Amino acid sequence: MNSTIFKRRAADSITLYVFIGVLFAVGVVFGALAVHSLTLEQQQNLSGDLDRFVKMMEAGMFPDEGEAFWDRFFFYAKWIGLIGVLGMTVVGLPFVLALDFLKGSLVGFAIGTVVSEHGWKGIVFSLASVAPPNIIVVPAIVIASAASISFAMHVIRYRLLQSKGRLLPAFASLCSMLGLMLLAVTAAALVEAYVSPALMRWAAPMLG
Repeated sequence: MNSTIFKRRAADSITLYVFIGVLFAVGVVFGALAVHSLTLEQQQNLSGDLDRFVKMMEAGMFPDEGEAFWDRFFFYAKWIGLIGVLGMTVVGLPFVLALDFLKGSLVGFAIGTVVSEHGWKGIVFSLASVAPPNIIVVPAIVIASAASISFAMHVIRYRLLQSKGRLLPAFASLCSMLGLMLLAVTAAALVEAYVSPALMRWAAPMLG
Protein backbone atom coordinates (compact mmCIF):
# COMPACT_ATOMS: atom_id res chain seq x y z
CA MET A 1 0.00 0.00 0.00
CA ASN A 2 2.79 2.39 0.98
CA SER A 3 4.60 1.52 -2.25
CA THR A 4 1.49 2.35 -4.26
CA ILE A 5 1.06 5.69 -2.49
CA PHE A 6 4.74 6.52 -3.02
CA LYS A 7 4.54 5.74 -6.74
CA ARG A 8 1.40 7.81 -7.11
CA ARG A 9 2.96 10.79 -5.34
CA ALA A 10 6.14 10.44 -7.39
CA ALA A 11 4.11 10.40 -10.61
CA ASP A 12 2.13 13.44 -9.44
CA SER A 13 5.36 15.30 -8.61
CA ILE A 14 6.93 14.52 -11.98
CA THR A 15 3.78 15.65 -13.78
CA LEU A 16 3.74 18.86 -11.77
CA TYR A 17 7.40 19.63 -12.48
CA VAL A 18 6.93 18.95 -16.18
CA PHE A 19 3.87 21.22 -16.28
CA ILE A 20 5.70 24.08 -14.54
CA GLY A 21 8.74 23.56 -16.76
CA VAL A 22 6.62 23.73 -19.91
CA LEU A 23 4.85 26.83 -18.60
CA PHE A 24 8.21 28.49 -17.97
CA ALA A 25 9.46 27.51 -21.44
CA VAL A 26 6.32 28.97 -23.04
CA GLY A 27 7.01 32.15 -21.09
CA VAL A 28 10.57 32.28 -22.45
CA VAL A 29 9.29 31.93 -26.03
CA PHE A 30 6.61 34.55 -25.41
CA GLY A 31 9.16 36.98 -23.96
CA ALA A 32 11.57 36.46 -26.86
CA LEU A 33 8.81 37.00 -29.42
CA ALA A 34 7.54 40.08 -27.56
CA VAL A 35 10.76 41.88 -28.50
CA HIS A 36 9.68 41.86 -32.15
CA SER A 37 6.26 43.29 -31.28
CA LEU A 38 7.79 46.51 -29.95
CA THR A 39 7.45 49.69 -31.93
CA LEU A 40 10.48 51.08 -33.78
CA GLU A 41 10.85 53.81 -31.17
CA GLN A 42 10.77 51.30 -28.32
CA GLN A 43 13.35 49.12 -30.06
CA GLN A 44 15.61 52.13 -30.57
CA ASN A 45 15.28 53.09 -26.90
CA LEU A 46 16.16 49.54 -25.84
CA SER A 47 19.11 49.52 -28.21
CA GLY A 48 20.37 52.79 -26.78
CA ASP A 49 20.00 51.56 -23.21
CA LEU A 50 21.86 48.35 -24.09
CA ASP A 51 24.69 50.27 -25.76
CA ARG A 52 25.09 52.52 -22.73
CA PHE A 53 25.10 49.49 -20.44
CA VAL A 54 27.78 47.79 -22.52
CA LYS A 55 29.97 50.91 -22.49
CA MET A 56 29.64 51.11 -18.71
CA MET A 57 30.77 47.50 -18.40
CA GLU A 58 33.70 48.02 -20.73
CA ALA A 59 34.74 50.93 -18.52
CA GLY A 60 34.43 48.74 -15.44
CA MET A 61 31.58 50.79 -13.99
CA PHE A 62 29.84 48.11 -11.94
CA PRO A 63 27.83 48.63 -8.76
CA ASP A 64 29.37 47.78 -5.42
CA GLU A 65 29.41 44.00 -4.99
CA GLY A 66 27.93 44.11 -1.50
CA GLU A 67 25.06 46.37 -2.51
CA ALA A 68 24.45 44.30 -5.65
CA PHE A 69 24.32 41.11 -3.58
CA TRP A 70 21.75 42.40 -1.12
CA ASP A 71 19.69 43.98 -3.89
CA ARG A 72 19.48 40.70 -5.84
CA PHE A 73 19.03 38.60 -2.70
CA PHE A 74 16.01 40.60 -1.51
CA PHE A 75 14.56 40.59 -5.03
CA TYR A 76 14.80 36.80 -5.32
CA ALA A 77 13.75 36.24 -1.71
CA LYS A 78 10.59 38.30 -2.26
CA TRP A 79 9.83 36.19 -5.32
CA ILE A 80 10.22 32.92 -3.38
CA GLY A 81 8.29 34.34 -0.42
CA LEU A 82 5.43 35.49 -2.64
CA ILE A 83 5.17 32.05 -4.23
CA GLY A 84 5.05 30.49 -0.77
CA VAL A 85 2.39 32.87 0.55
CA LEU A 86 0.21 32.41 -2.54
CA GLY A 87 0.41 28.64 -2.11
CA MET A 88 -0.50 28.87 1.57
CA THR A 89 -3.61 30.91 0.80
CA VAL A 90 -4.76 28.20 -1.68
CA VAL A 91 -6.82 30.78 -3.60
CA GLY A 92 -3.54 32.25 -4.82
CA LEU A 93 -2.70 29.04 -6.69
CA PRO A 94 -3.34 30.50 -10.19
CA PHE A 95 -1.01 33.40 -9.39
CA VAL A 96 1.83 30.96 -8.65
CA LEU A 97 1.53 29.71 -12.21
CA ALA A 98 1.32 33.29 -13.46
CA LEU A 99 4.61 34.10 -11.69
CA ASP A 100 6.29 31.10 -13.35
CA PHE A 101 5.11 32.31 -16.75
CA LEU A 102 6.21 35.87 -15.92
CA LYS A 103 9.69 34.73 -14.90
CA GLY A 104 10.05 32.83 -18.17
CA SER A 105 8.86 35.88 -20.09
CA LEU A 106 11.40 38.13 -18.38
CA VAL A 107 14.26 35.75 -19.17
CA GLY A 108 13.08 35.37 -22.76
CA PHE A 109 12.71 39.12 -23.21
CA ALA A 110 16.19 39.81 -21.82
CA ILE A 111 17.79 37.24 -24.10
CA GLY A 112 15.65 38.23 -27.09
CA THR A 113 16.58 41.90 -26.74
CA VAL A 114 20.32 41.21 -26.89
CA VAL A 115 20.08 38.57 -29.63
CA SER A 116 17.83 40.67 -31.87
CA GLU A 117 20.35 43.51 -31.66
CA HIS A 118 23.63 41.60 -31.93
CA GLY A 119 22.85 38.16 -33.39
CA TRP A 120 25.11 35.27 -32.34
CA LYS A 121 27.32 37.66 -30.36
CA GLY A 122 24.24 38.47 -28.32
CA ILE A 123 23.86 34.77 -27.54
CA VAL A 124 27.40 34.68 -26.13
CA PHE A 125 26.72 37.81 -24.07
CA SER A 126 23.43 36.34 -22.79
CA LEU A 127 25.26 33.20 -21.69
CA ALA A 128 27.69 35.39 -19.77
CA SER A 129 25.14 37.76 -18.24
CA VAL A 130 21.68 36.21 -18.01
CA ALA A 131 22.50 32.52 -17.72
CA PRO A 132 24.80 32.23 -14.63
CA PRO A 133 22.38 33.38 -11.90
CA ASN A 134 19.32 31.95 -13.65
CA ILE A 135 20.86 28.49 -13.72
CA ILE A 136 20.18 28.59 -9.98
CA VAL A 137 17.19 30.94 -9.78
CA VAL A 138 14.95 29.20 -12.32
CA PRO A 139 15.15 25.72 -10.70
CA ALA A 140 14.63 27.36 -7.29
CA ILE A 141 11.47 29.09 -8.49
CA VAL A 142 10.23 25.90 -10.16
CA ILE A 143 10.82 23.83 -7.00
CA ALA A 144 9.24 26.48 -4.75
CA SER A 145 6.25 26.66 -7.09
CA ALA A 146 5.84 22.89 -7.11
CA ALA A 147 5.99 22.80 -3.30
CA SER A 148 3.42 25.60 -3.01
CA ILE A 149 1.07 23.99 -5.52
CA SER A 150 1.43 20.61 -3.80
CA PHE A 151 0.52 22.20 -0.45
CA ALA A 152 -2.49 23.97 -1.93
CA MET A 153 -3.68 20.74 -3.57
CA HIS A 154 -3.20 18.90 -0.27
CA VAL A 155 -5.41 21.44 1.49
CA ILE A 156 -8.06 21.22 -1.20
CA ARG A 157 -8.03 17.41 -1.35
CA TYR A 158 -7.78 16.49 2.32
CA ARG A 159 -9.13 19.49 4.22
CA LEU A 160 -11.75 21.15 2.04
CA LEU A 161 -13.16 18.12 0.20
CA GLN A 162 -12.68 15.27 2.68
CA SER A 163 -12.13 17.10 6.00
CA LYS A 164 -9.43 14.67 7.06
CA GLY A 165 -5.68 14.43 7.09
CA ARG A 166 -3.09 16.45 9.00
CA LEU A 167 -2.13 19.88 7.78
CA LEU A 168 0.98 20.45 9.88
CA PRO A 169 3.29 17.94 8.11
CA ALA A 170 2.44 19.39 4.71
CA PHE A 171 2.94 22.93 6.01
CA ALA A 172 6.28 22.02 7.58
CA SER A 173 7.39 20.39 4.33
CA LEU A 174 6.48 23.55 2.39
CA CYS A 175 8.34 25.81 4.81
CA SER A 176 11.40 23.56 4.70
CA MET A 177 11.45 23.59 0.91
CA LEU A 178 11.04 27.37 0.81
CA GLY A 179 13.93 27.69 3.24
CA LEU A 180 16.15 25.57 1.03
CA MET A 181 15.19 27.64 -2.00
CA LEU A 182 16.11 30.81 -0.10
CA LEU A 183 19.57 29.32 0.37
CA ALA A 184 19.66 28.58 -3.36
CA VAL A 185 18.79 32.14 -4.36
CA THR A 186 21.40 33.38 -1.88
CA ALA A 187 23.94 31.50 -3.97
CA ALA A 188 22.41 33.00 -7.13
CA ALA A 189 22.74 36.50 -5.68
CA LEU A 190 26.40 35.82 -4.90
CA VAL A 191 26.97 34.68 -8.48
CA GLU A 192 25.22 37.73 -9.89
CA ALA A 193 27.14 40.14 -7.65
CA TYR A 194 30.62 38.64 -7.82
CA VAL A 195 30.84 36.37 -10.88
CA SER A 196 28.55 37.88 -13.52
CA PRO A 197 30.35 41.27 -13.67
CA ALA A 198 33.62 39.55 -14.62
CA LEU A 199 31.87 37.46 -17.26
CA MET A 200 30.07 40.49 -18.69
CA ARG A 201 33.30 42.49 -18.75
CA TRP A 202 34.83 39.68 -20.80
CA ALA A 203 31.87 39.42 -23.18
CA ALA A 204 31.10 43.15 -23.58
CA PRO A 205 33.77 43.85 -26.25
CA MET A 206 32.02 41.34 -28.54
CA LEU A 207 29.08 43.70 -28.80
CA GLY A 208 31.24 46.65 -29.76
